[in-house]
Amino acid sequence: MPRIVSLIPSATEIVVALGHGDDLVGRSHECDHPPGVEALPALTAPKVPLEGSSREIDDRVRTLLDEAMSVYDVDVERLSDLRPDLILTQSQCEVCAVSLSTVEQAVADRIEGNPAVMALEPRSLADVRSDIRRVAVALGCPDRGDRCVQQMRTHMRAVSRVVAPAHSSDRPTVAALEWIDPLMGAGGWVPTLLEAAGGTPVFTRRRADLDALHDADPDRIVVMACGFGLSRTDAEMDGLRTDPRWTALRAVQTGHVYRTDGNHFFNRPGPRLATSLDILAEILHPDRFHAAFDRSHRKTAWRRDPAPAPASTR
Repeated sequence: MPRIVSLIPSATEIVVALGHGDDLVGRSHECDHPPGVEALPALTAPKVPLEGSSREIDDRVRTLLDEAMSVYDVDVERLSDLRPDLILTQSQCEVCAVSLSTVEQAVADRIEGNPAVMALEPRSLADVRSDIRRVAVALGCPDRGDRCVQQMRTHMRAVSRVVAPAHSSDRPTVAALEWIDPLMGAGGWVPTLLEAAGGTPVFTRRRADLDALHDADPDRIVVMACGFGLSRTDAEMDGLRTDPRWTALRAVQTGHVYRTDGNHFFNRPGPRLATSLDILAEILHPDRFHAAFDRSHRKTAWRRDPAPAPASTR
């Protein structure tokens, strides 16, 4: 059986979904699903502290990138000791996980046995499906890859059929925020998920500001901060909640701001994007969703911010 090292959470989830979880021998420091993978040796670590505000984290990371440095360290000695046959990483984003070049250098310098290195590069929902199939082929189980992709398609089509409005006028405009300070719109597969959930994506620019968000003035705002769970996102949004440009937004005024667990769902391009669609459908069209499905992700994967209290007239 192959000895697999996964250096990105989405790849770990793909390997497990394909029935090869027992073949994993190492993981990244961020791999935490499904339960049990935390027992595997963690082979990566961030070079910058992850404490502090969104702005502070962004500044630290961009300083490293400006100096052409990797954001993550790889424990090459421990990786070598594990004698992997296949190492899964990514080439999409040097901020999200250890880069392909870092892994390739580690393999060339220190790791015996010439393990295969596969880099996932999902930039769309179609790419995610393609990556699942590619991993399945590498593991010698292409049929399982096809089944996994088909299960995702079936789930997502069922949700979309239920919640997709018949008329475009019934589709709320939605801004999905991938980072809080500075503001970043979510791209990649997220606009496709928003459309499938019965919304119209706006504010999809990678890096913008509150003035640009004010110009878009969406009906709904969904915060899916990269790497942040619900409580961390809530704390990070305190700065926004006191900004007059934020409080003047239609979505804020009407109580249609939603915090999600971006870390475990929207930021992981793997099988659980089907659950991410559930979350968006439940947020955008709760009545239709709940009439058709006996499941809810509220409180565990998303929460709604209340509308601000009216200003006192006293």
